[in-house]
Amino acid sequence: MRIGELARRTGVSTRALRYYEEQNLLTSERSNTGQRHYPETAVARILLVRELFTAGLSSKTIAELTPCVIDGKATPELLDRLAVERGHIDQHIADLTHTRDRLDSVIASASASMDTGTPCRPGIARSGAGQRRYPPWYQEAREGGG
Repeated sequence: MRIGELARRTGVSTRALRYYEEQNLLTSERSNTGQRHYPETAVARILLVRELFTAGLSSKTIAELTPCVIDGKATPELLDRLAVERGHIDQHIADLTHTRDRLDSVIASASASMDTGTPCRPGIARSGAGQRRYPPWYQEAREGGG
């Protein structure tokens, strides 16, 4: 298939596909007129590359890891590298989850202040007797735990 069709089928720009070739993430054969032609398997490969980019891996890392991910060919060193990358993804997920929880707290606080008509101070609510009640993430940060 030609580059335009591959771009349409994967939702990736032709410019990005050329970049992937430059980074050895994708290969093509050239016609007599110099046009790129890709095998049917290029669609799945591009979708995998996009997933790995979305997970935060660099093009260099993806190029190093694709033999294992695509062909199942692995050395002990490559498996160690995959484990390290998986650890980075796990940490990123944990960071995103923490940020989402903080936003949920701010949203809940803002919604509560809208319901009661009190001024909104995101993340800080008043408990009985006028004492401030902080959300758990803020309290952890104040105590040095977050």
